Amino acid sequence: MSQSLTNEQLIAVANEFGTPVYVYHAEKIAEQYNKLKDAFKGHPTRFFYACKALTNINILKYLKGLGASIDCVSINEVMLALHAGFEAKDILYTPNCVDFNEIISAQELGVNINIDNISILEQFGNRFGSGYPVCIRINPHIEAGGNYKISTGHIDSKFGISIHQMRHIERIVKTTKLHVKGLHMHTGSEIKDVEVFLRGLEVMFEIARHFDQLDFIDLGSGFKVPYKEGDPETDVYTLGEKMTAAVKEFEAEYNRTIEVWFEPGKYLVSECGYFVVKANVIKQTPATVFVGVNSGFNHLIRPMFYDAYHRIENISNPYGAERIYTVVGNICETDTFAWDRVLNEVREGDYLVFYNAGAYGFEMSSNFNSRLRPAEVLVKEGKTYLIRERDEFKDLLRNQVAVL
Repeated sequence: MSQSLTNEQLIAVANEFGTPVYVYHAEKIAEQYNKLKDAFKGHPTRFFYACKALTNINILKYLKGLGASIDCVSINEVMLALHAGFEAKDILYTPNCVDFNEIISAQELGVNINIDNISILEQFGNRFGSGYPVCIRINPHIEAGGNYKISTGHIDSKFGISIHQMRHIERIVKTTKLHVKGLHMHTGSEIKDVEVFLRGLEVMFEIARHFDQLDFIDLGSGFKVPYKEGDPETDVYTLGEKMTAAVKEFEAEYNRTIEVWFEPGKYLVSECGYFVVKANVIKQTPATVFVGVNSGFNHLIRPMFYDAYHRIENISNPYGAERIYTVVGNICETDTFAWDRVLNEVREGDYLVFYNAGAYGFEMSSNFNSRLRPAEVLVKEGKTYLIRERDEFKDLLRNQVAVL
């Protein structure tokens, strides 16, 4: 049975900790992680949580307890992962456009390093040779994803080394004696069609034939989760079955067992998250009725940045008459969460909840307009835990240096 929090639980959190507030349901994370483990049980597969989705240290520790490894895109995420108790061997560092000194820092920490740039690959090979195995991120030129901004495998993407630069890669590997232990690709997010992954896998197989010491092939992630009623989601069971068959066939030719790695982020934490806000004002204009809430894109930017849909419900008046509203924030910019959305009648003071708020919600928040960032709360085994305090005014001045 799918795990979810009740309106009563969310209202209790809002009453205790105030709003806006992010609420995360631990058991939903476990449900998603266990679904992946079950779907890919036919072949050795590792799951590295893409922690850029949500880096609260308690979420990292919880996923570690479930058995997950972790994918990091900055050296600070690597440091957070180590702080959360992950071993270096269970950390994958996948940076983009970083200074080479950050790569050296990751090497000194002993984590798995994923390189997606010819220049960095050559510098790394010249410095470390065969002494430190690496993974190479390939751009397969497969465009996939629900939004161009989150499609990372197309020909104009800044991510990965083009498949058309294989000769260059081979020259660097041969010249520097670099030990390549893994190949990586990531085509985008919100991928509904499992055939996208399988096409990418075929590209990886073709490239793998150029290397004879691979331990793994990393297919990134991009598993889609439903955001509204009737939304499709990635059929991970079909993918697991087809992937297992394809990899076993390749292994027979390659004469070596290779692991498959995935880096799910949104898939693990999106549905665990609820963002609860309060209706400040109901404002009727000649064209529409606005619900103005005590938040904005400083707390949840996905609808404005990605045109993302989040289901919204009035949990204070769930049986009220249905009316049409445009839900907006309190930021001095156009921060529309939803146009012409059908909601149960909203009254000033009612609590609204945004669903699928666990991934890239708090993580992309800011203090724009000098607004305070919200609290974060974890619900685990029915108990409620404050896992991040709400900002206070003093936090706006933190790190500022008064010289006048």
